[in-house]
Amino acid sequence: MENKQPKLKDLQSKYLQTDKKSLVIGSVIATLIAMTPYLFTLYDSVPATKSWDTFFGTYTSGFFQNANTAMWIITSKAVPLFLIFIWFFTNRHWWYHALLVPIAMYIYQIFGVFYDDVYMDKFQFIYMFPVMAIVIPSIYLIRARIFNRINEVSKSLEELEDEFKVSPKNFWDKIKQYF
Repeated sequence: MENKQPKLKDLQSKYLQTDKKSLVIGSVIATLIAMTPYLFTLYDSVPATKSWDTFFGTYTSGFFQNANTAMWIITSKAVPLFLIFIWFFTNRHWWYHALLVPIAMYIYQIFGVFYDDVYMDKFQFIYMFPVMAIVIPSIYLIRARIFNRINEVSKSLEELEDEFKVSPKNFWDKIKQYF
């Protein structure tokens, strides 16, 4: 007669593998977050000239008069965007879709830096409207579902939030859930 239950040793090794994997991922994320002050000061290495030659090509600053100022503005938008992306992909709460609004705002601002010489619509809120039109109602509906369940069931708010938490197995599963 075979015992179909997993052995204790098998469970322990599986747990240790998962724990080591999460430790490595957590360490990488913590290191990236700790590097953000350095990432922000990268603009100091850019010369204060109108054009800047790099191995990627030549950057010519139009509106900002020098490349250093342009890179300062880009890093002041890119570093918070980077941190919000980390928050978005590591958050497991039901409201994490609300982070799409500042993500879209920072992306729009970065594109605005590159195309500042070209006239862009002065009503910049219009570009945020499609993102907000999807995110805000979906967050409200999730919130309504949570509070309906609270009224119907005798569970605490923490237990209901745990039901709505999305826990994909890897990074690509997290990406796939949005598309």
